[in-house]
Amino acid sequence: MIPRKSAKTEPQILEMPAQKMAVVHAKGAPDKVFPEFMPALYGSVYTLKFDLKKKGLPTFKVSGLRARYPDAHLVPKEQWTMIIGLPVPEDTTSLPQKVPNIEVKIEPWQYGTVAQILHLGPYDQEYATIKRLHQFIADNNYEIAGVHEEEYLTRPDAKVIKTIIRYPIKKK
Repeated sequence: MIPRKSAKTEPQILEMPAQKMAVVHAKGAPDKVFPEFMPALYGSVYTLKFDLKKKGLPTFKVSGLRARYPDAHLVPKEQWTMIIGLPVPEDTTSLPQKVPNIEVKIEPWQYGTVAQILHLGPYDQEYATIKRLHQFIADNNYEIAGVHEEEYLTRPDAKVIKTIIRYPIKKK
């Protein structure tokens, strides 16, 4: 996986290994869904981390919030399906549930060959960056082979918001 510090504002193609993720599934506009679902996701992952520490086992860094938007290009924002995840260690077999009625599951996220670009700025201004990435994919004789994914490198209230926009791709 590309280290965060070297994420580039120019599109690139790279190989990414599969990643085990703690995930929540949600539907709705991101600005409404994220505040509701983040306590469950972060609560489960941080509890896992601290449980490992209490047992004297190796822990992990909680980072790299990611979200997949399988139908964002098909429906209005208020109806988006979201799969929001945080990476967890590969040997994780269960997650503590911290918020009633919001289940945090473990899922493998497959990658392989991906195209990605770093977007600098507000989320509502991503369209031009996404369009640039789509053109780059086509110009390099690839096609999108999976769902739109975003990896959030900064908080939404950061002075400069940094978001990696990513797609699995395959040769045409």
